[in-house]
Amino acid sequence: VEVPGPFRPSRRDQPDPSASERELHEGGEYRAVAVGEPSPEFAGNAVRTAKYSALTFLPRNLFEQFRRLSYVYFLAITVLNQLPQVAVFGRGASVLPLAFVLFVTAVKDAYEDIRRHRSDRRENNRLAAVLAPQTAGEYLPKKWKHIRVGDVVRVASNETLPADMVLLATSDPTGLAHVQTVNLDGETNLKTRYAKQETQLSFSHDGHVAGMLHCERPNRNIYGFQANLEIDGKRVSLGPSNIVLRGCELKNTTWAIGVVVYAGKETKVMLNNSGPPSKRSRLETQLNRETVILSIMLIGMCITASVLAGIWLLNHQRELEFTQFFREKDYTTGKNYNYYGIGMQIFVTFLMAVIVYQVIIPISLYISMELVRLGQAYFMGADNDLYDESSRSRFQCRALNINEDLGQIKYVFSDKTGTLTENKMEFMCASIHGVDYSSGKPACGSSVLMIFCGHQKWQLGLTLSF
Repeated sequence: VEVPGPFRPSRRDQPDPSASERELHEGGEYRAVAVGEPSPEFAGNAVRTAKYSALTFLPRNLFEQFRRLSYVYFLAITVLNQLPQVAVFGRGASVLPLAFVLFVTAVKDAYEDIRRHRSDRRENNRLAAVLAPQTAGEYLPKKWKHIRVGDVVRVASNETLPADMVLLATSDPTGLAHVQTVNLDGETNLKTRYAKQETQLSFSHDGHVAGMLHCERPNRNIYGFQANLEIDGKRVSLGPSNIVLRGCELKNTTWAIGVVVYAGKETKVMLNNSGPPSKRSRLETQLNRETVILSIMLIGMCITASVLAGIWLLNHQRELEFTQFFREKDYTTGKNYNYYGIGMQIFVTFLMAVIVYQVIIPISLYISMELVRLGQAYFMGADNDLYDESSRSRFQCRALNINEDLGQIKYVFSDKTGTLTENKMEFMCASIHGVDYSSGKPACGSSVLMIFCGHQKWQLGLTLSF
């Protein structure tokens, strides 16, 4: 709604002052921020999105790797092969395959995390214009990681906001500012934020704003904010339309000035960041299921072998004293020799069968998979057809665990159907890998899926490989 005269936000954008004060002061759940006075009491603005550190890499990475059931199986086989009673292969030889798989996966995970550390350093070392204390409007460059709660920051057009800030003044006389929140919610349309007229007028007259701001404690709600600002003896209520969040970009506004209220790990975007996820491909999930099935088959085979061995021992119980590998006594010393009784012998036979039949789940498959993933990542990054000349950037494989899921199309969604058009979709034609699926309709000349929806038409290019 446009109104003549100075800008006034709509009623729905204005927070309820009484409700704001009541929520802030109940139980002391608020923080006090002195505008223009950085406070070391609160968290710094440095962020960390890396998954590991030098101390936690080994235990955390091993924990992540042994979430794969096949690795637990191979570890059990390696431990069993260390027992002299059931050892079939050399002890060192049984450790090498599993150690090699763990080493290759650890190197791959370390490489991915090193890139996250580099990205964090670039982010933390970016510069922002911060109001120098005890100066008359002088803004000096300051690294993002050194920004503190209470700092007054000046952001120019198309720059990214370094922290969660309450707007104090903008280049627009009415206090308007436009921000793009694509890094927060994926929406490319511009959002309107504004500075209060009290702070806008104070900045235009004096060149700075002084006051005490009381706001709620850090929380994950990116659409809510309750605060009030004491300025010139008055208390001004603030709401969600007065705060701009870290990661947003200033658009269509020459400059904007704000005071930092949340920094670093306390910003809303970082509170909503659950850390790097442990991604699994569909192939890996399927391998886990097959590992369980094959393990059940292996246990059945080993039980059968041990039961048959027990039956043989019972039938030849009187001959065991002279039977090779089952002699009860060593007549040179008079002690028991390589025989533990029928019950124990059945159990040892079961463990030996596990060692013998372990090849039913091949560890070489997992070694090949890890090496192929590394090769895929290299060839995808070196592919000149995937090079973007405008941004001078190449294809980046950020998660090597899900290479095989690339290009696998399971669902095709379309939006805005039924709003202005008839909610009706009609399949026209498709050509996939050179095979025409037009069903008598005009043939497609390339791998293109044509969809009509009412009076609108979308064209989706598909490149599928099987």
